[in-house]
Amino acid sequence: MKIGRKGFTLIELLFIIAVIILLAISLFIILNPSKRFLDARNSKRSQDSELITDALKAYQGDHNGDYPASVKMLTTEKAYTIGTNGNSDCDAGCTTKITATSCIDLTTLVTDGYLETIPKDPSTGTDLLTDYYLIKNSTGTVEVGSCDPEGGAAISVVR
Repeated sequence: MKIGRKGFTLIELLFIIAVIILLAISLFIILNPSKRFLDARNSKRSQDSELITDALKAYQGDHNGDYPASVKMLTTEKAYTIGTNGNSDCDAGCTTKITATSCIDLTTLVTDGYLETIPKDPSTGTDLLTDYYLIKNSTGTVEVGSCDPEGGAAISVVR
């Protein structure tokens, strides 16, 4: 007489649980793309801040320790929006960080070959207002950061 099987074996149950977990992880990733886009934009902001800082330090190294003229003339410990000289809205982008009302123009870094272009914020930056700021510290270092990081993250690089 043959006895019928009425349940699952332990191996079958573990396999089903593993498949359900994989499907749940896949759905989580698929259903939360906004978080992935936010992380990607913040990563771009961090890379841009490092790129500008590295270009300034390379310029300084090639010019006997001097920054470009536009940076040398800055008041120390004040935050300036990186943008185009003469732009009247330079304090509009970084309302929580900016303490100066004039833009800092870094096109020298492009014309001298340290940058291909001046980076701009992936969401809100323009050629006139990049939505990045620069602070020349009294110690000789510079801080470059993002005016509009998302998700409450502070993004800045000091060198």
